[in-house]
Amino acid sequence: MHPEDSITNILLKQDPALHGIANRVLHHERISVTEGLQLFSAPLGLLAFLASFRNNHLQGKQVFYVRNFHIEPTNTCAYHCLFCSYSGVAGLRESWEHPPEVIQQMVEQSDPKAVEIHITGGAHPRWRLEDYCRMIEMVRLLRPSIHIKAFSAVEIHHMHLTSGKSYGEVLTALKLAGLNSLPGGGAEIFAGEIREKICPEKANADQWLGVHRSAHGIGLPSNATMLYGHIETYAHRIDHLERLRSLQDETHGFNAFIPLKFRNTNNNMSDLPEVSVVEDMKNYAVSRIFLDNFPHLKAYWPMLGKQSAGLSLEFGVDDLDGTIQDSTKIYTMAGVDETPSLSSAEMQHLIKQAGKVPVERDALYRPVNIVE
Repeated sequence: MHPEDSITNILLKQDPALHGIANRVLHHERISVTEGLQLFSAPLGLLAFLASFRNNHLQGKQVFYVRNFHIEPTNTCAYHCLFCSYSGVAGLRESWEHPPEVIQQMVEQSDPKAVEIHITGGAHPRWRLEDYCRMIEMVRLLRPSIHIKAFSAVEIHHMHLTSGKSYGEVLTALKLAGLNSLPGGGAEIFAGEIREKICPEKANADQWLGVHRSAHGIGLPSNATMLYGHIETYAHRIDHLERLRSLQDETHGFNAFIPLKFRNTNNNMSDLPEVSVVEDMKNYAVSRIFLDNFPHLKAYWPMLGKQSAGLSLEFGVDDLDGTIQDSTKIYTMAGVDETPSLSSAEMQHLIKQAGKVPVERDALYRPVNIVE
């Protein structure tokens, strides 16, 4: 029996227009922007079914995680995004600028079994490209074999502005210093009318996409993100996903897409309520269905919470990020009541609870250990 038959009754009782969309997904066909927008009004059960179908085709029952840790060199930032709970503000939030010896100590005290280090922070107004290159060189010297994933497109754009060098020149310098890939932060929502309200100073959509295009062009893979659940509409979300899908068609350089939920504590958008867990799951499912050319969909558990991250595995998610070692403050400063640290055993238990197969991976999704 074709999988479509198992949802016929659901479709007959719901909007018949969804039948055509479901049929396209079940035949591994691409859906349009209009169809993607329609999916946000689909029943949650149908979204879970279609997202799981697409994910199972890509990854089967495997769910990935990595032994990693973060370094956040500074939260001093040249930009003043309204949603940010992280940047240092006098009298409101702590501020730090870690000197090289502190960063060295962080690396030396990190999990010796970690295979990935994630480095990102504020776009420091006084730090220059040379400072960032020296940072990468030091990490590479201390951990020669570790995968260094570092600096969001916003930070790279800032290095471009302060150095006068092109994106390609900035990225090449960092790659020569030891950089292996880019994280996906700073994308927020690409729509100009939204960025103008929530983050008018930082790199715009074309600049963010330009950084990642340049990175892919010199062999640096990356991730992509979207900040959702604030003042954007579903149309803005689909527009965002479509721009990512188009760039992936062009470069094939993205490893994973990571939806990031807006958290309303300790920032200038605290009057906005946070969206529900149902909305979180809907967003994961639509993202998995629409982004047919992204191999992985990640639920960043320190942002979402362990329980919701486990639930997301039923909505197309196949990656839970990593063990992290309590080494990031970005979401704890935004009010998430989770200590950002999970042991490998705890991660495996979380995945097995969902009936999935835990796969410890390296930074490029190559299996290190499959736990049946």
